[in-house]
Amino acid sequence: MTALNDAMLGGISRIELLKVFNCLLQPERFKDYGPNGLQVEGRARVQRVVSGVTASLALIEAAVAWRADAIFVHHGLFWRGQEGCVTGWMKQRLALLLAHDINLYAYHLPLDAHPELGNNAQLGRLLGLVPYEAQAGRFGESGLGFMGCRLGGEAFDSAANLASHISAVLGRQVVLIDRAVGHTAPIQNIAWCTGGAQSYFEAAIEAGADVFITGEISEPQAHYAREMGVAYIACGHHASERYGAPAVAGHVASQYGLLHQFIDIDNPA
Repeated sequence: MTALNDAMLGGISRIELLKVFNCLLQPERFKDYGPNGLQVEGRARVQRVVSGVTASLALIEAAVAWRADAIFVHHGLFWRGQEGCVTGWMKQRLALLLAHDINLYAYHLPLDAHPELGNNAQLGRLLGLVPYEAQAGRFGESGLGFMGCRLGGEAFDSAANLASHISAVLGRQVVLIDRAVGHTAPIQNIAWCTGGAQSYFEAAIEAGADVFITGEISEPQAHYAREMGVAYIACGHHASERYGAPAVAGHVASQYGLLHQFIDIDNPA
């Protein structure tokens, strides 16, 4: 098909859109928990893109109602360790995508890591946090964790004040495990990594964090926080990862003249 005919049709081809996402997010840099890229093949051309956090049935139904050609998400359908059977919830989601010829693009760790449009960068911007420059601003495996300070450089008086700020911005109560009695220094070095990044807490401590912000908390982290004098704030997996997918999809849509809508399916987790 000629370039003129492509232009007359509008939008972008399914394969070209995949190349654009891959070029932007560089999935080859990451050892991930599932496939990044085009997980379900739909129609050949894309004009209307829905973004969301998770490829749930509710999101797919909303995308169908909006007449989307493609869905762009952080949490796709396929993960390492699955049985591989197309039954139950998997059958329902795949059947709806295939029935309506909708492409599904999913990027996990690459979407967390992007320095400007990713989940960590977008959450930091929302909370008024600025990552330090170069290597000082990253920690953990593949440099996924961000380290920085409050915009303007002023420290938070306490972890409780920072937790209150995050609760107000995200519109939900966060879980704070504060430092043990006696740790009263201001909160200057702030580490964050969205989603289920509780295993990054020890790396954040080693990197010199005064507090670590993520989505979830497991049993060991409460003890580490109290014993190491580094506060821990869990603000919700979904709540911390609502921002990367619409940022990336919106950026690409504006570049290629596509219609884009972020559809947020509420999730208290």
